[in-house]
Amino acid sequence: MANTDIPKTMWAQVLEQYESPYRLQELPMPTVDDPNDILIKVDAASYCHTDAVLASGKMHPPPLPHIGCHEFAGTVVSVSDRSHGLKVGDRVAVPGRGYHVCGKCLECQNPSGPVPDDPGYSVYCANTGGGLGVGDRAGGFREYAVVDSRQVAIIPDGMAAVEAAPLMCAGLTIYAALRKCELGPGRRVGIMGCGGGLGHLGLQFATKMGLRTTGVDVTPQALELARTLQTGATIVDASAESAEDVKRGMGKEDGGASLAEMGLDAVIILPDSQKAWDYGMGLLKDGGLLVLVSFPPEGFHVSADDLVFRRIRIIGSLIGSNKAMNEMFEFVVRNDVKARIRTYPFAKLNELVDDYHAGAGGKLVVDMSLKQ
Repeated sequence: MANTDIPKTMWAQVLEQYESPYRLQELPMPTVDDPNDILIKVDAASYCHTDAVLASGKMHPPPLPHIGCHEFAGTVVSVSDRSHGLKVGDRVAVPGRGYHVCGKCLECQNPSGPVPDDPGYSVYCANTGGGLGVGDRAGGFREYAVVDSRQVAIIPDGMAAVEAAPLMCAGLTIYAALRKCELGPGRRVGIMGCGGGLGHLGLQFATKMGLRTTGVDVTPQALELARTLQTGATIVDASAESAEDVKRGMGKEDGGASLAEMGLDAVIILPDSQKAWDYGMGLLKDGGLLVLVSFPPEGFHVSADDLVFRRIRIIGSLIGSNKAMNEMFEFVVRNDVKARIRTYPFAKLNELVDDYHAGAGGKLVVDMSLKQ
């Protein structure tokens, strides 16, 4: 079943060279070839740090030309017999991963994570590539997109597409990282990079989970955003306070007898910065957990002393499962979690990118309904 008003061509923002602006091009309409696929009209497309990394060509460079964006939302305009209950007119949110999973690899048969999907489907499938908007698969910076009906979530009533799109990577990634901490109410968690796209959502998630939350950042814009959220989290300017001083302040509140007993139970590292790593590691109590989300090309230096003598554990976290995505949406609605967004017309994607590199906080989102 399809909407009869689907055009023959569409407009897309195309990256033709690394470290260059996107160029608006008219392209043929994408075709639906897999029975699990649906065609959606893109309503909102959110910009992610990974888009900037890919556009630079410095890490996991996609083949060119490339259409980016792996966190977007839209309206279903065409479905097939295996569209898993979706119908024309449904509003859906689309994460990048989970597109055409093999269903047969070890991960698909035994999905992992704190909120695993059912056997036969995993967003961490080893054979699916990076997902939509990553690698050789076109993402959401276009008017229409083919997506896998198994990878999407229905947008809750009352939530705008521009609010849903940032949750598909930024929201789901930080939500999954917090779930991997496996902390109950009253425990301490830290978020390095708390005023960015993931971090400002993480402050809201963590405090609403009942966690005693410490957010850390360095830029004035990021710190201002984190503070204006008024989540109740402690916001720290890492350029003004040392990790040890912050840690001793926690110890004073908690009654810790020694520095080893003071600090965070878990810390999430979001920036691609060795300084952020070192500061976050310095905030952990002995036996604490470091959850790594960032992936700089040069990697991180890890102290063996932290692992051996302080018993610090390190795990990585990519994005949440589809079950976690639906759980996250329920949490967002129940607790009124909202991304701080700035919207742009589709034709002004390059202006959005410039603002991102200038340090704009929150999430920057293309709103397809805005006039050019």
